[in-house]
Amino acid sequence: MKILIRATNWIGDAVMSLPALRAVRERFSGARITVLAKPWVAALYEGERAIDGVIPLEGAAGPRDWLVKWRLAQRLRRERFDLAVLFPNSFESAVVVRLAGIHQIIGYARDGRGPLLSHAIPIPAKGEIPRHERFYYLEMLRRAGWIECLPDVPEIRLDGVSEAQHRGEELFARFGVRLPAIGVSPGAAYGSAKQWLPERFAQAASRLAEEIGGSVAVFGSAAEKALCGAVAKAASAAGARSFAGQTTLREFIDMTAACRLFLTNDSGAMHIASALGVPSVTVFGPTDESATGPLGASAVLVREAVECAPCLLRECPIDHRCMTRVGADRVALAGASLLRANGTLRGK
Repeated sequence: MKILIRATNWIGDAVMSLPALRAVRERFSGARITVLAKPWVAALYEGERAIDGVIPLEGAAGPRDWLVKWRLAQRLRRERFDLAVLFPNSFESAVVVRLAGIHQIIGYARDGRGPLLSHAIPIPAKGEIPRHERFYYLEMLRRAGWIECLPDVPEIRLDGVSEAQHRGEELFARFGVRLPAIGVSPGAAYGSAKQWLPERFAQAASRLAEEIGGSVAVFGSAAEKALCGAVAKAASAAGARSFAGQTTLREFIDMTAACRLFLTNDSGAMHIASALGVPSVTVFGPTDESATGPLGASAVLVREAVECAPCLLRECPIDHRCMTRVGADRVALAGASLLRANGTLRGK
């Protein structure tokens, strides 16, 4: 049997869907499972033992680039997949696999795509399942009859963490970065409301790097070069260096695995650090950690209790109090506690 799993489009969602992907493998242990993923997400699956391969999904979202999508569908048709599982909710994801000649298609009945699905799964009503997004994907499989109940899944871990850490250490050495490193990801998609103040990231990271005798590595996309550069400049005394726009996703994953601690906002970087088991401190403001927060004891959240949070807005219409009231000292203390727990600050 050949199964195609259409991956979600964003890194954080991809991490949170991993338990469902692995549940598909458990249900179909002898199947050949291939993931269809956007190029900026595909590297996440490179070390995943539950799958047999990855096909990059090129082309723009929505009605643009339909010629590219048509060619992709023809490529998928040649693979002769027996079954497709759709983790995204989009109409487009159903159209592509239908054009590929796949007749068994499992997915939530959303975005008007129900008639394209062989198994149109009803959307869970509010309060029917636990709030965290990992259960949203698992519930689809439960309703399809593939799992009996929702597993607990207290944490999500990427496969191949030790190998990633080794590669990351080699990359840091190649760049001349002094280890141990405090990783920082000051950006966040979907608006500025999720972003903590860059100068405070620099202050907290510098203090922690000084305590462990290491340096600061700042990560971000090419669009975040100015932001990451500002953080690195403010943390220059700690030997900070910005890698914004200089790493592939695979390199970012590897270098994050080699960090001793990671500081971030609610972002894809947060989910990667958590899934690698790297101790992390995340500043939460307008978003809801019960729905999209990182999992595991090594992931600590810092949130200021303000009356307007979580508002889920992309831009703050008032004074951004959920973020501006979180001081650098508070994040540094949370980071030091994690470093002490894993023995890095032994005796301090």
